[in-house]
Amino acid sequence: MRRVMVRVRGVIPVPPELGAAGPCLNGAATCHAAGMPRTPAPDRFDAAFYRRFYRDPRTRVATRTEFRLRARLIGAFLRHTRLPVRSILDAGCGLGYFREPLLAEWPRARYTGLEVSEYLCRRYGWVQGSLAEFGPDERYDLVVCHDVLQYLGAREAAAALRNLGELCRGVLHFNALTEEDWRLHCDRRTTDRDVHLRPAAWYRRRLRRDFVDAGSCLFVHRSAPVHLWELERLG
Repeated sequence: MRRVMVRVRGVIPVPPELGAAGPCLNGAATCHAAGMPRTPAPDRFDAAFYRRFYRDPRTRVATRTEFRLRARLIGAFLRHTRLPVRSILDAGCGLGYFREPLLAEWPRARYTGLEVSEYLCRRYGWVQGSLAEFGPDERYDLVVCHDVLQYLGAREAAAALRNLGELCRGVLHFNALTEEDWRLHCDRRTTDRDVHLRPAAWYRRRLRRDFVDAGSCLFVHRSAPVHLWELERLG
């Protein structure tokens, strides 16, 4: 259920390149100033949602260029660790903006896009389901979960974080809009407000069970055959 990326104050998104939509990035989240919003129904993420936050140049907060740059960062880190990538799970893939740049990094990898939106699954053929409950018979070398979990209530988000530890056997790219981001970093005029805001420490505490934080939203599974030097790890 990848959502609109958060637009950072003072940053104007680069116009996206023309071309077919691929798997998407998680994007802009908005914060409910009055408290915790409801967990969204899958049909909330319909054509109008993606038209507003992704396709309309006047209101979009995420571009393909941003996903390509992030995919290059992920690719550089994986090459540094020398961990082979044969399978990729894009959890909350949205429009699929991550698919093309990730497969450019690993052309032979098998990509799976997981998405809760019925509209997107119908249109792009993603696997429909919730990250909190998704349970295939395999584990993935690379898992991407970018700006998704702020759309889930605390219990479902905690279940999704536990499941990431089961689904990933290598490296996780994880990000979510936090209380600190809302207060200090994001452009509140354009960022989607209807989300659950939690401190960054809430996510880090739960990720720590299965992952080592390597910085820049990259987490190495504790069972992965990857050596991190002390200054490469944040926790």
